[in-house]
Amino acid sequence: MPTDSQHSNYHPPALEFKSTTFSVPVLVLANNDVIIIEHQLQEKIQLAPEFFKNSPVIIDLQELNKQDLNIDISELVNMLRSLAFLPIGIRGATTQQLKKALELAIPAHTGPNQASAIDSVKPQALQATPATEPAPILESATLITQPIRSGQRIYAHGDLIILAQVSAGAEILAEGNIHVYGSLRGRALAGVQGNIEARIFCSDLQAELISIAGTYKISEDLTEIVRNRPVQICLQNNTLTIKNL
Repeated sequence: MPTDSQHSNYHPPALEFKSTTFSVPVLVLANNDVIIIEHQLQEKIQLAPEFFKNSPVIIDLQELNKQDLNIDISELVNMLRSLAFLPIGIRGATTQQLKKALELAIPAHTGPNQASAIDSVKPQALQATPATEPAPILESATLITQPIRSGQRIYAHGDLIILAQVSAGAEILAEGNIHVYGSLRGRALAGVQGNIEARIFCSDLQAELISIAGTYKISEDLTEIVRNRPVQICLQNNTLTIKNL
């Protein structure tokens, strides 16, 4: 029979590790001039300041190293942090680059390519990761009946169905389709793992940003024809298309 001492020393598990998937922007570099990279990133940030603020990012050096273009890892990381990016991984790095990254607490990343808004515009110093993998098999739909408040972030491995409004400052992401049966005022990203067949449906479009498989539009891109109306959003010929329902 357990003694009082044994009972007092027992603690239920305080944590556990789980394998899961997150959508993380991948910064693919094709130019080793940090000043040029910074300038072009600033242009992107101006398009959607809140979307990129405190965004995690994985640095991809594969294209640079193919061209034997060296880059100062410390300078690059410091620049990204000064723009409020949070580098969380590096891939395509040489042994020396990886060693330097680890000194800056940035680990190697070997996961699959991630679709992201930052890859969807292709200036000289940045380019999108090629889609080399088939679209994943989607899981069943996630149903949410409560409003999504500002600051909340929801991720669904399949379709995402929301029966309430999505507030400004909120972010919803799905590997499949997104359905919002209230006002969509925040950011909605469908097909985040590269599914170009994904669609977004909402009954009242007021979004800060909409994206499908990395191709996106911000609030300023929405015309009065579709704003505050029920719409469906899809990709046609690599262009984000918005149609009234």
